[in-house]
Order: sequence, then structure tokens, then C-alpha cells
Amino acid sequence: TDEKLDLNDSKWEDIHVITGALKMFFRELPEPLFTYNHFNDFVNAIKQEPRQRVHAVKDLIKQLPKPNQDTMQVLFRHLKRVVENGEKNRMTYQSVAIVFGPTLLKPEKESGNIAVHTVYQNQIVELILLELNSVFGR
Repeated sequence: TDEKLDLNDSKWEDIHVITGALKMFFRELPEPLFTYNHFNDFVNAIKQEPRQRVHAVKDLIKQLPKPNQDTMQVLFRHLKRVVENGEKNRMTYQSVAIVFGPTLLKPEKESGNIAVHTVYQNQIVELILLELNSVFGR
């Protein structure tokens, strides 16, 4: 909404509230940040040989709508900073990927093994975090 928020208000001190709101925002988008029509393409990209994965994922991101690309870049740069503060917040690349993978990347219709999809969703998010500068440039 257009409501102005004071993030210094004590009700926002619990980081889980902010993180939950961020995840809810992405979960409730009409279409995921990684669009439905590219879900299988991203899964196929992560299945490639390790040296080819980054290039394949980068090329797929370039095919997404520009607002998705821009939002993705800002979000992943933020999540990378979260991981870089892992000693304080205990968040690793893998834990951030587990938290955000299924929210950002999902098939339009659940079919097949959901657990397998989850593994790929997490691997894709983790790869982008690990290879942020290669994927989005500096």
C-alpha cells in the first residue's frame, strides 16, 4: 500500500518480521520473479556441467522482463550482504537459498516430485548468490 512506514518503530525490531514481509511480497506476486515460462529452462541450466551453469543462468535472466531483472539484481545483492554477515546472523548461501528458492522460482502447476523441484530451486538461487558478479556484472 501507499502507507508510510517508520522502520525505526519498535514493532520492526524483529528481523523475522521484515524477512517475512519480503518473502510474502515475492510469494504473492501474480507471477514469480523467475517467470513461470522460464522455470524448466532454469532447471535445465542448473543441471548442466558446472562451468556452463553460470553462463546459462545469466543468459536466461537476460530473457526475463527488465523489471524482473532489475528487481532480481537488487534483491540478490541484498541477500549477498546478508550472507556476508553470516557470523552475526548465521545465514549461509545454502540457508538463504532454502528460504528464498521456492518463493522466487516455481512451476506454474506443481507436477512431479516437489522435493526435486525444491532442490533445483535452491541450487539456482545459491548459484546466483555465489556468482553474483558474473551473473549481474559489477
